[in-house]
Amino acid sequence: MNLIVAVDKNWGIGKDNDLLISIPEDMQFFKEKTMGKVVIMGKNTLESFPGAKPLKNRTNIVLALETDYLVDGATVVYTMDDFLKEAAKYPSEDVFVIGGGSIYRQMLEHCDTCYITYIDHSFDADTFIPNLDEMDEWYIAEESEKYNYNGMEYFFRTYKRN
Repeated sequence: MNLIVAVDKNWGIGKDNDLLISIPEDMQFFKEKTMGKVVIMGKNTLESFPGAKPLKNRTNIVLALETDYLVDGATVVYTMDDFLKEAAKYPSEDVFVIGGGSIYRQMLEHCDTCYITYIDHSFDADTFIPNLDEMDEWYIAEESEKYNYNGMEYFFRTYKRN
């Protein structure tokens, strides 16, 4: 299973159920990686999308705590166990964890690849994920050249589990 997210230098990922910043090249990277694949997320992440609609041309799996929560165009599950069972129906390399914070933290142990857009800037974030650079079981397998967006440097990194 894969995880895909943009982080700031403190491994912040969002604030007020929104992204910290929208970098066009990062959005394109996300689209290229996940198009035609399976994306798994929490309800708040889904609801942060335009119109609270599932992502097009992808299989959307959503974890919601409210058992009456339904979404047209997505598979909704209500327990972490069912979330994992639903994800297991697909080839692991085709499944992408896309948020939010608690889903990333809970699913990290099930992932073997993390696609991290690392933004060398500190934002005012209220949602964070574990810093993979501080975890012995992860290493940077690939790192892109340095890019710049509005004076901020960023990199595309691929982390692999040892």
